[in-house]
Amino acid sequence: MDRKDGDWRKASYSNGSGDCVEVGQAPAVVQVRDTKQDGTGPVLRFAPGTWRRFADQVKRSLAGPLPIV
Repeated sequence: MDRKDGDWRKASYSNGSGDCVEVGQAPAVVQVRDTKQDGTGPVLRFAPGTWRRFADQVKRSLAGPLPIV
């Protein structure tokens, strides 16, 4: 996936102020970028399983207090 591809989606928690991220998915990688960069800034790339674990942890953290580990 190229940085300028149209296959990016804005985070559902975006508040319209431009302070949000976009996520794009290709066959073997999930990409994340800052919307303020207008598609020209750095892109973080994650293996799909790593991204899924991260997203699941974020969802759990929004549901209640994090456990102490």
